[in-house]
Amino acid sequence: MANVAFIGLGVMGYPMAGHLAKAGHQVNVYNRTHSKAEQWVEEFGGACFTTPKQTATGCDIVFTCVGNDDDVRSVCLGDDGALAGMPAGSILVDHTTASAELARELAQHAKTQNVGFLDAPVSGGQAGADNGVLTVMLGGDQATYQTAKPVMAAYSRFTQLMGEVGSGQLAKMVNQICIAGVVQGLAEAFTFAENAGLDPDLLVETISKGAAGSWQMENRYKTMFAGEYDFGFAVDWMRKDLSIAFAEAKKNGTQLPMTEMVDGFYQEIQTGGGNRWDTSSLISRYKK
Repeated sequence: MANVAFIGLGVMGYPMAGHLAKAGHQVNVYNRTHSKAEQWVEEFGGACFTTPKQTATGCDIVFTCVGNDDDVRSVCLGDDGALAGMPAGSILVDHTTASAELARELAQHAKTQNVGFLDAPVSGGQAGADNGVLTVMLGGDQATYQTAKPVMAAYSRFTQLMGEVGSGQLAKMVNQICIAGVVQGLAEAFTFAENAGLDPDLLVETISKGAAGSWQMENRYKTMFAGEYDFGFAVDWMRKDLSIAFAEAKKNGTQLPMTEMVDGFYQEIQTGGGNRWDTSSLISRYKK
């Protein structure tokens, strides 16, 4: 069992930290809205603090899961940041979906304090966090990964070290590019099926057993057909993630025409007020 800190108790971080507590780890928590941290402690035990530094002090591993690059910097760096309280030999694990550049920046800051670092974005959405079955893709060195891996097992079903620092974030960019294409394909296919008068349940039961099958198909088809979009990763966050992928693609010379098209569709949904709808809301463009 380890002494750990979890910084960021949003829809992902709250249950992830909870799984750590249920696994028997001693967990300190921090959230910018302090009442959320107090609520977490009432539910799971542990302790909450008013600064990331206080939260991280004396911990073996500090996990962060916040919104974007600037949010990560605000909770990790500076006099009250997590790194200011972390002892030598501890490990900082950033579960935020952020840029590869940020991962390398944090790794350098951590190195000056003899602190290990892993960039560790996750996939599986809110349901994966709630059920403790996330997939974690990581960047860093093997020894640091092996130390953190058994602790991360509390909320993950699969973890993989992808390479050096930044590789986890690059893998997450690939993940989001794939999701954008799959969900757009489903939006078009399900609209076609509806217009053709096919039974959705019979259709998905059949084609999901073949080459067209996917997690998105099996888990989102009912709500997509029903026009319900409150069951997963928000459009706002998907567009944030895709913007990171576009910036990286510009650097490495990759063209992403399909992803750019889908991002434009998500922008339409935002303009119509669907910012917090889940990513399967692409089908709403065909239901007008």
